[in-house]
Amino acid sequence: MHYFQESNLDNNKTYSAKNRASKVRSAFQARPFAEGASFRTFLDSLPHVFRADDLRNLALAVIEAKEKQKPVIAMIGGHVIKTGCTPVLIDLARNGFITHFASNGSVAIHDTEMAWFGHTSEEVCSQLETGMFGMAHDTAEFVNKAAKCAADNKTGFGTALGFLQKEAEFPYIDRGLIASCYGLGIPFTLHVALGTDIVHQHASADGAAIGQASLRDFRILISSVADLGGGGVVVNLGSAVIMPEVFLKCLAVARNQRDDVRDFTTANFDMIQHYRPHANVLHRPVSLGGQAFAITGHHEIMIPMLAAAIKEYAVSK
Repeated sequence: MHYFQESNLDNNKTYSAKNRASKVRSAFQARPFAEGASFRTFLDSLPHVFRADDLRNLALAVIEAKEKQKPVIAMIGGHVIKTGCTPVLIDLARNGFITHFASNGSVAIHDTEMAWFGHTSEEVCSQLETGMFGMAHDTAEFVNKAAKCAADNKTGFGTALGFLQKEAEFPYIDRGLIASCYGLGIPFTLHVALGTDIVHQHASADGAAIGQASLRDFRILISSVADLGGGGVVVNLGSAVIMPEVFLKCLAVARNQRDDVRDFTTANFDMIQHYRPHANVLHRPVSLGGQAFAITGHHEIMIPMLAAAIKEYAVSK
């Protein structure tokens, strides 16, 4: 049997926790929600620590950006549409709390199908097994037609798609985000990587038109990013790769042309926090000043909660 020397703790220096500086205090704790209380009461009852405070501060930053007439840019991935958040985003845009939407190509597909058919999102596994995944010809022809329309008319991809959706008078057009943006006269820019979207599997896909339309939308987004300085907001909702990369390049061009694109707010909402949103949305863009918030959770809960917080705090200002 081996015996080893033990440290003697009798002579440790100690202090009273009563007088120690602490990071968490009883005043920060949550309050139980009373049955029948308002949503504002619920917001106020959340703990005043960490992500709860971040949610409040982000909502206030959006309100302040609107007051300063600064851009509030919402970058979104396709899952945001599939989780039913479109009506909430349309309402924020209609009330002036979002001034520009930017998305990857999947949003064009899911938004078009929701506005046209009232449903979207196929069963990938079973469709892939039969070779029919992504082979919906009507969706592909419509989205690819928008790319050609944008290229021919020298307008943005998102603008052309919104115009065509409105012109087609889709049955569920009031639930379409892109058409709503077109009706409101605010930009919706599409940033497409060739080969990532099911519409590229079809003969109707024109690579030159898609590239030209998406490049124009890149330049439109740069224009919005250039005005962020001094109080604008960029919120990334569920795009793990494409939109964080596009945003970083937009910011590079904006700062190449102007020296005041600093001191703004960024946020990343997703079910898990990924490298690129952390680096390209939360860290690098605000190195010269500003604030950044990472909110982790399911879109179908966190996006409506943020929207409700914005509207509640706006009423009291």
